Amino acid sequence: MKSKGRITSFFLIVIALGLIIGLFTPSVTKNINLGLDLQGGFEVLYKVEPLDDNQEVDRKLMEATVQLLNDRVNKLGISEAVIDIEGEDRIRVQLAGVENQTQAREMLATSARLTFRDVNDTVLLDGADVKEGSAKQDFHPDTNAPIVTLQLNDGKKFADVTRELSTKPEGENLLVIWMDYEEGDSFKDEVLKEDHKFISAPSVNEPITGGNVMITGSFTIEEAQYLANIINSGSLPVNMDEIFSTSVGAQFGEQALDQTVFAGIIGIGIIFLFMLVVYRFLGLISVISLSAYVFLVLVIFESLNGVLTLPGIAALILGVGMAVDANVITFERIKEELREGKSLPSAFKTGTSNSLRAILDANITTLLAAAVLFAFGTSSVKGFATMLIISIVVSFITAVYGTKLLLQLWIKVKYFKNHPGWFAVRKSDIKDIRENTELPATFLRKEWSVVDHRKKFFIFTSILLVIGAISLIVFKLNPGIDFTSGSRVQIMAEQSLNSEEIKSDLNNLGLEAKSLVISGENNEIAVIRYQEVIEDKKIGELTDYFLEKYNAEPSVSVVSSIVGEELVKNAVYALLIAAIGMIIYVAFRFEFFFAITTIIALLHDVFIMLMVFSIFRIEFDVTIVAAILTIIGYSINATIVTFDRIRENIQRTKKAVKSFKDLASIVNRSIVQTMTRTVNTTITTIIAVVAFLVLGAEPIQGFGIALFVGLIAGTYSSLFLATQLWLVWRGKNIKERPVDFRKKKRVEGPQV
Repeated sequence: MKSKGRITSFFLIVIALGLIIGLFTPSVTKNINLGLDLQGGFEVLYKVEPLDDNQEVDRKLMEATVQLLNDRVNKLGISEAVIDIEGEDRIRVQLAGVENQTQAREMLATSARLTFRDVNDTVLLDGADVKEGSAKQDFHPDTNAPIVTLQLNDGKKFADVTRELSTKPEGENLLVIWMDYEEGDSFKDEVLKEDHKFISAPSVNEPITGGNVMITGSFTIEEAQYLANIINSGSLPVNMDEIFSTSVGAQFGEQALDQTVFAGIIGIGIIFLFMLVVYRFLGLISVISLSAYVFLVLVIFESLNGVLTLPGIAALILGVGMAVDANVITFERIKEELREGKSLPSAFKTGTSNSLRAILDANITTLLAAAVLFAFGTSSVKGFATMLIISIVVSFITAVYGTKLLLQLWIKVKYFKNHPGWFAVRKSDIKDIRENTELPATFLRKEWSVVDHRKKFFIFTSILLVIGAISLIVFKLNPGIDFTSGSRVQIMAEQSLNSEEIKSDLNNLGLEAKSLVISGENNEIAVIRYQEVIEDKKIGELTDYFLEKYNAEPSVSVVSSIVGEELVKNAVYALLIAAIGMIIYVAFRFEFFFAITTIIALLHDVFIMLMVFSIFRIEFDVTIVAAILTIIGYSINATIVTFDRIRENIQRTKKAVKSFKDLASIVNRSIVQTMTRTVNTTITTIIAVVAFLVLGAEPIQGFGIALFVGLIAGTYSSLFLATQLWLVWRGKNIKERPVDFRKKKRVEGPQV
């Protein structure tokens, strides 16, 4: 009866979980804020500078500037703008889903200092003379053309100004209206240009009373309304210098979202299938807990008002692959205990309790890498780090406690007692518990002598390092504009593109490109790079050109030298801090020798990634740093699991290891024992990576390649490099200093 009650409880839990996921997932996903790369829009980082030498940029002034920028954004009808103060003199603005990016950019950047001047550029009136909120779009009484009208505070002052102008000869009786007049500007120079900087210059033939001003020009209704909004928003109390910007065309965002979500569904589906095939009933339990994991991650992310980006979706997909790790560690432990002849309840109890330490170590190291990413990353990388942190915490809860709860309801079912195949264990592999012999360590039902081939591994690694060094010296890396500064333009058209035609058109715009690459199945994608930073005005011209000629809005990224230097510095800091943190953690949990060999292995993984990027000339941008840190956290997990097994096997000898032969035997046994876990975890994570690498959006292709290469390199170094280095290093002085972990606190029973 008790078994029936447990089985009934299991199905009730699963049904309830299925109903919750099915009912609430659509609303949760609908409410998640999408980043710029998924719905289009732009992001700008401004450096705030004082108007003059007497002004001090303090917190109060920064907050006033942010408030004014928010007012301007609201006038554009954008309700989900993100405007944040960064540091002492930076303001970051993110506007997603903006239809007219050029107009929005101008509205943010312009200081909106309105001045009324004569033809000699002498100030007659300024913005302080305009009645607050009085500007509005209207129509000229004679021509019905769109105009802007506004009201001045002092009608008498305006009458005096216009009276003075009306006495001047024709051509000099102009009231020149400027927006953001800069030192060096001149009406006499600008009037000769077709695209002049001043707004309008009406003639004044008689005094104007009443204080009503009519601004005329070749306005459309939208342009007149835009000008009225700018005037009403008031002038910025500071100057803002754009030092970084990125914009994404709407069609890029829509396609990226569709492609990456599809990649996620396919990747997660294949992972579920893999777990079912390899672990059978245990795999079914894993699929249920992983489904809960995906749902909970989305719920928590939505409740935190997180902004989902392309790297964020990649982190979610990657998180599924990594969440499997905890299940694989536990399942492999249960299988080992079953092979030892223990009953299912006993194997379950020992396997789940003793796998906790390795799972905890694995999550802490990855969490450390994610925290460093969040601290030093840019906005898109922070989104990736946020999703990764949530994924790590939730996967720990669902994999450790959720899986354990569901399994507990089945372990005493009598049917499983004589059917170990449901847990992927053959009857022929189970020894008689009364036998006092130790089962040989096997992988794919075969014993392996890994340590005997350590010299081959060292030679192979050395060859790779030499090839990598030559490549990095000769070819170097292909850094993106994130690190070199400059501009990058990408367009996705509905037709085939001709590089020579685009180059010619860009040259006519005064935008001669450093490089132009056409790609895509039908040559519909063009990527253009510039060494210099494209000015705001030129970005507008560029956008208008592509919209008019190809009906496609380009994605434009601009990075100043200031930001480029900061990104390089932050990348180095992030890698150093992560490495130091992991050395300390591994040294504390194990020993200093383990820590050093772990870091050598991690440096190997990073170097292999850099080698691949150098040889194949793949663009190295800031997201690759995120990939490197992710792989560092992931690779150290596998290394720690193997080292933990080495320590456990040494403890189980109940004496110090005094000969190299005995130490080599223990190391080899430990490698083979953990090989299934390492390979299976790598396969599931690679499935996730390959899914968004093959099916995902183009902007994260480099990110996917970095993760794929890093996973392969990390698996190799964990199994065949770090352990072999430790064996050789530690074995050299084993007679003088035997290996002994008995002084450390022991936990009875096998440890992962």
